[in-house]
Amino acid sequence: MDQRGTVGFVLLRYNYRIVPDSAQCTALARAFGCARVVFNDGLRLRQQARAVGGKYVSDADLSKLVITRAKATEERAWLGEVSAVVLQQALADLNTAYRNFFASVSGKRRGGTVAPPRYRSRKDNRQAIRFTRNSRFTVLDNGRLRLPKVGDVPVRWSRTLPSEPSSVTVIRDAAGRYFASFVVTTAEGEALPRVESEVGIDLGLTHFAVLSDGTKVTAPTFLRRAAGKLKRLQQDLSRKQKGSANRRKAVVKLARAHARVADTRRDWQHKLSTTIVRDIQAIYVEDLCVVGLGRTRLAKSVHDAAWASFASMLEYKAIRYGRTFGRVDRFFPSTRMCASCGRVTNKMALNVRAWNCPCGSAHDRDINAAKNILAAGRAESLNACGAQIRPAFVPAPREEAGIHPDAARSTRSVEGISALQGGESVNTGRSVGWRRC
Repeated sequence: MDQRGTVGFVLLRYNYRIVPDSAQCTALARAFGCARVVFNDGLRLRQQARAVGGKYVSDADLSKLVITRAKATEERAWLGEVSAVVLQQALADLNTAYRNFFASVSGKRRGGTVAPPRYRSRKDNRQAIRFTRNSRFTVLDNGRLRLPKVGDVPVRWSRTLPSEPSSVTVIRDAAGRYFASFVVTTAEGEALPRVESEVGIDLGLTHFAVLSDGTKVTAPTFLRRAAGKLKRLQQDLSRKQKGSANRRKAVVKLARAHARVADTRRDWQHKLSTTIVRDIQAIYVEDLCVVGLGRTRLAKSVHDAAWASFASMLEYKAIRYGRTFGRVDRFFPSTRMCASCGRVTNKMALNVRAWNCPCGSAHDRDINAAKNILAAGRAESLNACGAQIRPAFVPAPREEAGIHPDAARSTRSVEGISALQGGESVNTGRSVGWRRC
Protein backbone atom coordinates (compact mmCIF):
# COMPACT_ATOMS: atom_id res chain seq x y z
CA MET A 1 0.00 0.00 0.00
CA ASP A 2 1.45 3.38 -0.98
CA GLN A 3 1.04 6.74 0.77
CA ARG A 4 -2.22 7.41 -1.07
CA GLY A 5 -3.79 4.24 0.29
CA THR A 6 -3.65 2.21 -2.93
CA VAL A 7 -3.03 -1.49 -2.44
CA GLY A 8 -0.25 -2.89 -4.61
CA PHE A 9 -0.97 -5.93 -6.77
CA VAL A 10 1.03 -9.09 -6.20
CA LEU A 11 1.55 -12.03 -8.50
CA LEU A 12 0.85 -15.24 -6.62
CA ARG A 13 1.04 -18.94 -7.35
CA TYR A 14 -1.85 -21.21 -6.44
CA ASN A 15 -0.81 -24.87 -6.38
CA TYR A 16 -3.24 -27.74 -6.78
CA ARG A 17 -2.77 -31.48 -6.95
CA ILE A 18 -3.73 -33.02 -10.29
CA VAL A 19 -4.37 -36.69 -10.96
CA PRO A 20 -3.66 -37.57 -14.62
CA ASP A 21 -4.51 -41.03 -15.92
CA SER A 22 -1.96 -43.34 -17.54
CA ALA A 23 -2.39 -41.86 -21.04
CA GLN A 24 -2.08 -38.31 -19.71
CA CYS A 25 1.00 -39.28 -17.69
CA THR A 26 2.57 -40.55 -20.91
CA ALA A 27 1.70 -37.30 -22.70
CA LEU A 28 3.15 -35.23 -19.85
CA ALA A 29 6.32 -37.33 -19.82
CA ARG A 30 6.65 -36.68 -23.56
CA ALA A 31 6.21 -32.95 -23.00
CA PHE A 32 8.79 -32.96 -20.18
CA GLY A 33 11.27 -34.72 -22.46
CA CYS A 34 10.72 -32.41 -25.44
CA ALA A 35 11.08 -29.28 -23.31
CA ARG A 36 14.26 -30.69 -21.79
CA VAL A 37 15.73 -31.49 -25.24
CA VAL A 38 14.97 -28.01 -26.58
CA PHE A 39 16.55 -26.41 -23.51
CA ASN A 40 19.69 -28.54 -23.84
CA ASP A 41 19.95 -27.98 -27.61
CA GLY A 42 19.77 -24.22 -27.13
CA LEU A 43 22.37 -24.31 -24.37
CA ARG A 44 24.68 -26.47 -26.49
CA LEU A 45 24.48 -24.10 -29.48
CA ARG A 46 25.41 -21.10 -27.37
CA GLN A 47 28.26 -22.93 -25.71
CA GLN A 48 29.61 -24.05 -29.08
CA ALA A 49 29.38 -20.51 -30.46
CA ARG A 50 31.33 -19.22 -27.47
CA ALA A 51 33.95 -21.96 -27.77
CA VAL A 52 34.82 -20.99 -31.36
CA GLY A 53 34.67 -17.26 -30.63
CA GLY A 54 31.47 -16.76 -32.57
CA LYS A 55 28.68 -14.28 -32.01
CA TYR A 56 26.19 -14.81 -29.23
CA VAL A 57 23.13 -16.58 -30.67
CA SER A 58 20.13 -14.30 -30.27
CA ASP A 59 16.82 -15.45 -28.84
CA ALA A 60 15.01 -15.31 -32.21
CA ASP A 61 17.76 -17.21 -34.05
CA LEU A 62 17.87 -19.81 -31.31
CA SER A 63 14.13 -20.42 -31.59
CA LYS A 64 14.42 -20.94 -35.35
CA LEU A 65 17.31 -23.36 -35.02
CA VAL A 66 16.19 -25.62 -32.15
CA ILE A 67 12.41 -25.54 -32.72
CA THR A 68 11.27 -24.49 -36.19
CA ARG A 69 14.06 -26.08 -38.26
CA ALA A 70 14.57 -28.97 -35.83
CA LYS A 71 10.98 -30.13 -36.36
CA ALA A 72 11.69 -30.51 -40.09
CA THR A 73 14.56 -32.93 -39.45
CA GLU A 74 14.22 -36.65 -38.93
CA GLU A 75 16.11 -36.58 -35.62
CA ARG A 76 13.78 -34.01 -34.01
CA ALA A 77 10.49 -34.63 -35.84
CA TRP A 78 8.87 -35.82 -32.61
CA LEU A 79 9.02 -32.28 -31.24
CA GLY A 80 5.77 -31.66 -33.11
CA GLU A 81 3.94 -34.10 -30.82
CA VAL A 82 3.74 -31.55 -27.98
CA SER A 83 2.44 -28.01 -27.75
CA ALA A 84 4.73 -25.42 -29.35
CA VAL A 85 4.18 -23.11 -26.34
CA VAL A 86 5.89 -25.65 -24.08
CA LEU A 87 8.98 -25.57 -26.29
CA GLN A 88 8.99 -21.77 -26.48
CA GLN A 89 8.74 -21.50 -22.71
CA ALA A 90 11.69 -23.86 -22.32
CA LEU A 91 13.78 -21.46 -24.41
CA ALA A 92 12.39 -18.54 -22.41
CA ASP A 93 13.72 -20.21 -19.25
CA LEU A 94 17.14 -20.58 -20.89
CA ASN A 95 17.17 -16.92 -21.93
CA THR A 96 16.19 -15.83 -18.43
CA ALA A 97 18.95 -17.97 -16.94
CA TYR A 98 21.52 -16.33 -19.23
CA ARG A 99 20.29 -12.83 -18.43
CA ASN A 100 20.48 -13.52 -14.70
CA PHE A 101 24.01 -14.88 -15.15
CA PHE A 102 25.17 -11.85 -17.15
CA ALA A 103 23.55 -9.44 -14.67
CA SER A 104 25.26 -11.25 -11.79
CA VAL A 105 28.68 -11.15 -13.46
CA SER A 106 28.33 -7.45 -14.30
CA GLY A 107 27.20 -6.60 -10.77
CA LYS A 108 23.72 -5.41 -11.77
CA ARG A 109 22.00 -8.25 -9.91
CA ARG A 110 21.79 -8.24 -6.14
CA GLY A 111 22.62 -11.23 -4.00
CA GLY A 112 25.11 -14.02 -4.52
CA THR A 113 26.75 -14.93 -7.79
CA VAL A 114 24.49 -16.77 -10.23
CA ALA A 115 26.06 -19.70 -12.05
CA PRO A 116 25.65 -20.13 -15.82
CA PRO A 117 22.85 -22.43 -17.06
CA ARG A 118 23.47 -26.16 -16.84
CA TYR A 119 22.07 -29.05 -18.83
CA ARG A 120 18.81 -30.59 -17.69
CA SER A 121 18.60 -34.32 -17.04
CA ARG A 122 15.75 -36.79 -17.22
CA LYS A 123 16.92 -37.96 -13.78
CA ASP A 124 16.27 -34.57 -12.18
CA ASN A 125 13.93 -34.80 -9.21
CA ARG A 126 11.70 -32.06 -10.57
CA GLN A 127 10.28 -31.94 -14.09
CA ALA A 128 8.15 -29.00 -15.21
CA ILE A 129 6.52 -27.47 -18.28
CA ARG A 130 4.67 -24.19 -18.60
CA PHE A 131 1.57 -23.24 -20.60
CA THR A 132 0.73 -19.58 -21.23
CA ARG A 133 -2.48 -18.03 -22.49
CA ASN A 134 -1.27 -18.51 -26.05
CA SER A 135 -1.61 -22.26 -25.57
CA ARG A 136 -5.30 -21.81 -24.70
CA PHE A 137 -5.33 -23.93 -21.59
CA THR A 138 -8.77 -23.86 -19.98
CA VAL A 139 -10.37 -24.60 -16.63
CA LEU A 140 -13.59 -26.37 -17.59
CA ASP A 141 -16.94 -26.04 -15.85
CA ASN A 142 -16.60 -29.57 -14.49
CA GLY A 143 -13.39 -28.56 -12.68
CA ARG A 144 -10.95 -30.27 -15.03
CA LEU A 145 -7.91 -28.57 -16.52
CA ARG A 146 -7.69 -28.85 -20.30
CA LEU A 147 -4.10 -28.85 -21.52
CA PRO A 148 -3.23 -28.87 -25.24
CA LYS A 149 -2.13 -32.31 -26.49
CA VAL A 150 -2.53 -33.73 -22.98
CA GLY A 151 -6.26 -33.80 -22.33
CA ASP A 152 -8.67 -32.92 -19.53
CA VAL A 153 -6.83 -33.52 -16.28
CA PRO A 154 -8.73 -33.86 -12.95
CA VAL A 155 -7.79 -31.22 -10.37
CA ARG A 156 -8.22 -31.40 -6.60
CA TRP A 157 -9.52 -27.90 -5.96
CA SER A 158 -8.93 -26.75 -2.37
CA ARG A 159 -10.05 -23.15 -3.04
CA THR A 160 -11.14 -21.02 -5.95
CA LEU A 161 -8.79 -18.89 -8.01
CA PRO A 162 -9.09 -15.15 -7.24
CA SER A 163 -8.70 -14.15 -10.89
CA GLU A 164 -8.06 -15.50 -14.35
CA PRO A 165 -4.64 -17.24 -14.44
CA SER A 166 -2.03 -15.94 -16.85
CA SER A 167 -0.10 -19.22 -17.00
CA VAL A 168 -0.03 -22.69 -15.51
CA THR A 169 3.02 -24.82 -14.76
CA VAL A 170 2.64 -28.58 -14.56
CA ILE A 171 5.16 -30.08 -12.13
CA ARG A 172 6.15 -33.64 -11.35
CA ASP A 173 8.12 -33.91 -8.11
CA ALA A 174 10.49 -36.60 -6.83
CA ALA A 175 7.62 -38.41 -5.11
CA GLY A 176 5.83 -38.91 -8.43
CA ARG A 177 3.08 -36.40 -7.64
CA TYR A 178 1.70 -33.96 -10.22
CA PHE A 179 0.78 -30.35 -9.46
CA ALA A 180 -0.72 -27.49 -11.44
CA SER A 181 0.69 -24.11 -10.41
CA PHE A 182 -1.42 -21.15 -11.61
CA VAL A 183 -0.04 -17.60 -11.75
CA VAL A 184 -2.75 -15.10 -10.79
CA THR A 185 -2.94 -11.44 -9.87
CA THR A 186 -4.54 -10.47 -6.58
CA ALA A 187 -7.93 -8.85 -6.90
CA GLU A 188 -8.81 -5.36 -5.68
CA GLY A 189 -10.18 -4.63 -2.24
CA GLU A 190 -8.12 -7.16 -0.30
CA ALA A 191 -6.76 -4.70 2.25
CA LEU A 192 -7.67 -5.71 5.79
CA PRO A 193 -9.14 -3.21 8.27
CA ARG A 194 -6.43 -1.12 9.86
CA VAL A 195 -5.36 -1.99 13.40
CA GLU A 196 -3.01 -0.17 15.75
CA SER A 197 -0.73 -3.03 16.83
CA GLU A 198 2.90 -3.28 15.75
CA VAL A 199 5.33 -6.09 16.48
CA GLY A 200 8.96 -7.05 16.13
CA ILE A 201 9.76 -10.74 15.61
CA ASP A 202 12.94 -12.47 16.74
CA LEU A 203 13.39 -15.82 14.98
CA GLY A 204 15.24 -18.62 16.74
CA LEU A 205 15.60 -22.36 17.24
CA THR A 206 14.25 -23.11 20.74
CA HIS A 207 11.35 -20.77 20.05
CA PHE A 208 10.60 -20.41 16.37
CA ALA A 209 9.28 -16.87 16.81
CA VAL A 210 9.32 -14.51 19.78
CA LEU A 211 7.15 -11.42 19.47
CA SER A 212 7.89 -8.11 21.15
CA ASP A 213 4.63 -8.37 23.12
CA GLY A 214 6.00 -11.45 24.90
CA THR A 215 4.32 -14.16 22.78
CA LYS A 216 6.52 -17.18 22.15
CA VAL A 217 5.88 -19.86 19.50
CA THR A 218 7.71 -23.11 20.11
CA ALA A 219 9.67 -24.48 17.17
CA PRO A 220 7.86 -27.60 15.85
CA THR A 221 11.07 -29.24 14.41
CA PHE A 222 9.28 -31.29 11.76
CA LEU A 223 12.48 -32.78 10.37
CA ARG A 224 13.71 -33.86 13.80
CA ARG A 225 10.38 -35.56 14.52
CA ALA A 226 10.57 -37.56 11.28
CA ALA A 227 14.29 -38.37 11.59
CA GLY A 228 13.71 -41.98 12.69
CA LYS A 229 11.48 -42.84 9.76
CA LEU A 230 13.73 -41.06 7.28
CA LYS A 231 16.74 -42.96 8.62
CA ARG A 232 15.02 -46.33 8.14
CA LEU A 233 13.95 -45.49 4.60
CA GLN A 234 17.45 -44.28 3.74
CA GLN A 235 18.92 -47.52 5.06
CA ASP A 236 16.42 -49.54 3.03
CA LEU A 237 17.42 -47.59 -0.07
CA SER A 238 21.13 -48.19 0.48
CA ARG A 239 20.56 -51.97 0.54
CA LYS A 240 18.85 -52.06 -2.85
CA GLN A 241 20.85 -52.91 -5.95
CA LYS A 242 21.45 -49.95 -8.24
CA GLY A 243 19.27 -50.00 -11.33
CA SER A 244 16.75 -52.45 -9.88
CA ALA A 245 12.99 -51.93 -9.67
CA ASN A 246 13.08 -52.25 -5.89
CA ARG A 247 15.57 -49.40 -5.68
CA ARG A 248 13.25 -47.17 -7.73
CA LYS A 249 10.41 -48.00 -5.34
CA ALA A 250 12.62 -47.21 -2.34
CA VAL A 251 13.58 -43.87 -3.88
CA VAL A 252 9.91 -42.94 -4.25
CA LYS A 253 9.14 -43.96 -0.64
CA LEU A 254 11.98 -41.80 0.68
CA ALA A 255 10.95 -38.86 -1.51
CA ARG A 256 7.37 -39.10 -0.27
CA ALA A 257 8.53 -39.04 3.35
CA HIS A 258 10.62 -35.92 2.74
CA ALA A 259 7.75 -34.29 0.82
CA ARG A 260 5.42 -34.96 3.74
CA VAL A 261 7.78 -33.17 6.12
CA ALA A 262 8.09 -30.20 3.76
CA ASP A 263 4.32 -30.01 3.22
CA THR A 264 3.58 -30.08 6.95
CA ARG A 265 6.17 -27.35 7.66
CA ARG A 266 4.84 -25.16 4.86
CA ASP A 267 1.24 -25.58 6.02
CA TRP A 268 2.17 -24.65 9.60
CA GLN A 269 4.12 -21.57 8.52
CA HIS A 270 1.24 -20.40 6.32
CA LYS A 271 -1.16 -20.58 9.26
CA LEU A 272 1.20 -18.73 11.58
CA SER A 273 2.05 -16.01 9.05
CA THR A 274 -1.62 -15.50 8.14
CA THR A 275 -2.55 -15.09 11.80
CA ILE A 276 0.20 -12.52 12.36
CA VAL A 277 -0.67 -10.49 9.25
CA ARG A 278 -4.37 -10.55 10.05
CA ASP A 279 -3.99 -9.25 13.62
CA ILE A 280 -1.00 -6.89 13.35
CA GLN A 281 -0.62 -3.73 11.27
CA ALA A 282 3.20 -3.41 11.16
CA ILE A 283 5.61 -6.36 11.22
CA TYR A 284 9.39 -6.16 11.45
CA VAL A 285 11.84 -9.07 11.32
CA GLU A 286 15.60 -9.41 11.34
CA ASP A 287 17.32 -10.05 8.01
CA LEU A 288 19.14 -13.24 9.01
CA CYS A 289 21.99 -14.69 6.94
CA VAL A 290 20.52 -18.18 6.60
CA VAL A 291 23.20 -19.26 4.13
CA GLY A 292 25.96 -18.50 6.62
CA LEU A 293 24.12 -20.11 9.53
CA GLY A 294 23.62 -23.18 7.35
CA ARG A 295 27.38 -23.77 7.43
CA THR A 296 27.60 -23.98 11.21
CA ARG A 297 27.09 -26.91 13.57
CA LEU A 298 23.45 -25.84 13.85
CA ALA A 299 22.86 -26.32 10.12
CA LYS A 300 20.27 -29.08 10.44
CA SER A 301 18.18 -27.11 12.92
CA VAL A 302 18.51 -23.93 10.87
CA HIS A 303 17.26 -25.61 7.71
CA ASP A 304 14.49 -27.33 9.64
CA ALA A 305 13.29 -23.95 10.92
CA ALA A 306 13.07 -22.48 7.37
CA TRP A 307 13.23 -18.84 8.52
CA ALA A 308 13.67 -17.46 5.00
CA SER A 309 10.46 -18.98 3.67
CA PHE A 310 8.52 -17.76 6.70
CA ALA A 311 9.83 -14.20 6.28
CA SER A 312 8.88 -14.31 2.59
CA MET A 313 5.35 -15.38 3.51
CA LEU A 314 5.04 -12.47 5.92
CA GLU A 315 6.36 -10.09 3.29
CA TYR A 316 4.06 -10.88 0.40
CA LYS A 317 1.00 -11.30 2.62
CA ALA A 318 1.68 -7.91 4.24
CA ILE A 319 1.82 -6.27 0.82
CA ARG A 320 -1.27 -8.13 -0.35
CA TYR A 321 -3.40 -7.17 2.65
CA GLY A 322 -2.17 -3.61 3.14
CA ARG A 323 0.15 -4.16 6.09
CA THR A 324 3.60 -2.73 6.80
CA PHE A 325 6.58 -5.06 6.58
CA GLY A 326 10.24 -4.27 7.13
CA ARG A 327 13.56 -6.07 7.56
CA VAL A 328 16.11 -4.91 10.13
CA ASP A 329 19.78 -5.11 9.17
CA ARG A 330 21.41 -8.37 10.22
CA PHE A 331 24.32 -6.52 11.86
CA PHE A 332 22.00 -4.60 14.18
CA PRO A 333 22.88 -5.71 17.78
CA SER A 334 19.32 -6.57 18.77
CA THR A 335 20.38 -9.20 21.31
CA ARG A 336 23.08 -7.18 23.09
CA MET A 337 21.24 -3.85 23.21
CA CYS A 338 19.18 -2.90 26.24
CA ALA A 339 15.63 -2.06 25.13
CA SER A 340 15.30 0.39 28.03
CA CYS A 341 18.47 2.51 27.90
CA GLY A 342 20.05 1.56 24.56
CA ARG A 343 23.34 0.36 26.08
CA VAL A 344 25.16 -2.29 23.99
CA THR A 345 26.82 -5.00 26.09
CA ASN A 346 29.48 -7.53 25.20
CA LYS A 347 28.74 -10.63 23.16
CA MET A 348 26.85 -13.36 24.97
CA ALA A 349 27.00 -17.12 24.57
CA LEU A 350 23.95 -18.93 23.21
CA ASN A 351 23.24 -20.57 26.58
CA VAL A 352 22.69 -17.15 28.19
CA ARG A 353 18.92 -16.72 27.94
CA ALA A 354 18.53 -13.85 30.43
CA TRP A 355 20.77 -10.95 31.40
CA ASN A 356 20.78 -7.79 33.47
CA CYS A 357 21.71 -4.34 32.23
CA PRO A 358 23.72 -1.93 34.42
CA CYS A 359 20.75 0.43 34.24
CA GLY A 360 18.83 -2.08 36.40
CA SER A 361 16.66 -3.68 33.71
CA ALA A 362 16.32 -7.46 33.63
CA HIS A 363 15.85 -8.89 30.14
CA ASP A 364 14.73 -12.10 28.56
CA ARG A 365 17.19 -12.50 25.71
CA ASP A 366 14.62 -13.18 22.96
CA ILE A 367 11.95 -10.72 24.07
CA ASN A 368 14.55 -7.97 24.42
CA ALA A 369 15.76 -8.69 20.88
CA ALA A 370 12.19 -8.56 19.55
CA LYS A 371 11.64 -5.18 21.23
CA ASN A 372 14.83 -3.79 19.67
CA ILE A 373 13.81 -5.13 16.26
CA LEU A 374 10.48 -3.33 16.60
CA ALA A 375 12.16 -0.06 17.59
CA ALA A 376 14.66 -0.30 14.71
CA GLY A 377 11.90 -1.18 12.25
CA ARG A 378 9.86 1.82 13.32
CA ALA A 379 12.85 4.11 12.91
CA GLU A 380 13.59 2.81 9.41
CA SER A 381 9.93 3.08 8.43
CA LEU A 382 9.71 6.70 9.54
CA ASN A 383 13.02 7.54 7.88
CA ALA A 384 11.83 6.02 4.59
CA CYS A 385 8.94 8.51 4.60
CA GLY A 386 11.28 11.45 5.16
CA ALA A 387 10.33 12.12 8.77
CA GLN A 388 12.81 13.22 11.41
CA ILE A 389 13.77 10.48 13.86
CA ARG A 390 15.72 10.56 17.07
CA PRO A 391 19.12 8.85 17.01
CA ALA A 392 18.43 6.81 20.16
CA PHE A 393 16.04 3.86 20.18
CA VAL A 394 12.96 4.10 22.37
CA PRO A 395 11.49 1.08 24.17
CA ALA A 396 8.67 -0.61 22.31
CA PRO A 397 5.27 -0.42 24.01
CA ARG A 398 3.57 -3.65 25.14
CA GLU A 399 0.66 -3.67 23.73
CA GLU A 400 -4.25 -18.37 3.59
CA ALA A 401 -3.35 -21.53 2.74
CA GLY A 402 -5.87 -23.97 3.21
CA ILE A 403 -4.39 -27.17 4.49
CA HIS A 404 -2.13 -28.75 1.89
CA PRO A 405 -3.81 -31.90 0.53
CA ASP A 406 -0.72 -33.96 1.31
CA ALA A 407 0.13 -32.55 4.75
CA ALA A 408 1.57 -35.23 6.96
CA ARG A 409 -0.93 -34.77 9.76
CA SER A 410 -3.10 -32.15 11.38
CA THR A 411 -0.87 -29.43 12.77
CA ARG A 412 -3.20 -28.94 15.73
CA SER A 413 -1.11 -31.46 17.66
CA VAL A 414 2.14 -29.60 17.04
CA GLU A 415 3.58 -27.85 20.08
CA GLY A 416 3.23 -24.12 19.78
CA ILE A 417 0.28 -24.24 17.37
CA SER A 418 -2.22 -23.20 20.06
CA ALA A 419 -1.53 -19.53 19.30
CA LEU A 420 -2.73 -20.01 15.72
CA GLN A 421 -6.11 -19.71 14.12
CA GLY A 422 -7.22 -21.28 10.88
CA GLY A 423 -7.57 -19.06 7.87
CA GLU A 424 -7.10 -18.66 4.19
CA SER A 425 -3.88 -17.86 2.42
CA VAL A 426 -1.93 -19.13 -0.53
CA ASN A 427 0.86 -21.63 -1.02
CA THR A 428 3.57 -19.42 -2.43
CA GLY A 429 4.14 -15.77 -3.19
CA ARG A 430 6.41 -13.47 -5.02
CA SER A 431 8.97 -11.77 -2.85
CA VAL A 432 8.71 -8.00 -3.04
CA GLY A 433 10.60 -5.22 -1.27
CA TRP A 434 8.94 -3.97 1.91
CA ARG A 435 6.50 -1.12 1.66
CA ARG A 436 4.75 1.02 4.22
CA CYS A 437 1.04 1.73 4.02
